[in-house]
Amino acid sequence: MRIFIRAVALFTDFGPVEVHRIYDTKDNNTVMNIIRFLKTWTLPVSMMAGGASYFIYVNMPFFAPTRPYANAVVGVVQPVLIFSMLFLTFCKISFKEMKLKRWHLWHALIQATLFTVLAGVLIVLPMLHSRVIVESAMLCLLCPTATAAAVVTSKLGGSAASTTTYTIIINLLVAAMAPLLLPLAHPHDGLTFLPTFNMILHKVFPMLICPLLAAWAVRRFCPPLHRMMLKVKDLAFYLWAVALAIAIAVTVKAIVHSTVPVEYQLCIAVVSLVCCLFQFVIGKLIGRRYGEEMEGGQALGQKNTVFIIWMGYTFLSPVTAVAGGFYSVWHNIINSWQLRKAQDRS
Repeated sequence: MRIFIRAVALFTDFGPVEVHRIYDTKDNNTVMNIIRFLKTWTLPVSMMAGGASYFIYVNMPFFAPTRPYANAVVGVVQPVLIFSMLFLTFCKISFKEMKLKRWHLWHALIQATLFTVLAGVLIVLPMLHSRVIVESAMLCLLCPTATAAAVVTSKLGGSAASTTTYTIIINLLVAAMAPLLLPLAHPHDGLTFLPTFNMILHKVFPMLICPLLAAWAVRRFCPPLHRMMLKVKDLAFYLWAVALAIAIAVTVKAIVHSTVPVEYQLCIAVVSLVCCLFQFVIGKLIGRRYGEEMEGGQALGQKNTVFIIWMGYTFLSPVTAVAGGFYSVWHNIINSWQLRKAQDRS
């Protein structure tokens, strides 16, 4: 670089110091443009990075010795990221703001009704030819709100407290309803109400309740640390972007290794897209009526897709787990579009 600066200084009217300043200015502009691009397109970049990283990882011999440990590492890193993200978000929520709203009840009623209807179809028609498609739709409609929905709602200018309240409500509802209807819709030996109820509670509540309790404890017993957490801006969102990249990599792995015929995968992809669009639209319409359009859309539309995949493998036909992978893509495309619109408005 010094040789370049001296050469430019020799053949121009600028001295070495001036050339260095010009070079630094251009370099800073380039860096700022890159940072601005990443901030604007965080979610699409995260999704593409996650998908590409999977193919790079499995096709490069250099990573071969680490592959036996990959699942274990992801199993630790992803919960830590989600816990940290939710902890930062919950630190900014006042527990007095977490109140039951009318739209919470409407959302819960919609999810409960649709789940009951589809489960009833499977119970009445156990030999239904399109059973896998119905099960996929049932998972997409039953699935509780993603824990990250509060982070996105906050980024979009909505109330993270209102979204968090519904996330807790729907997780309780799913934990109660799923053990009642899933064993009837898809019988499994040994999977009765209590074992299913315990499995679901252990799956969803530690990652939701523990960060909430930790945030309350910090607010109550360590105010200086709480004030420090309040000053941290957007870190929860970027932690979620990293967790999203990992989730997309896991999703790509599930789809690549799936033995589901292509025509079934396409049908499941379409069904999951229809369910995603339906829930975002209905959620926003109901939320708008009560002055919380953004919160309503995220609460009903943004799902815990890892839960869908787990439910498919554990309680229903394993092929239905693919629905969680496709839904993850759809709702994050919608989130990217919403965040872009919010940035344009601001």
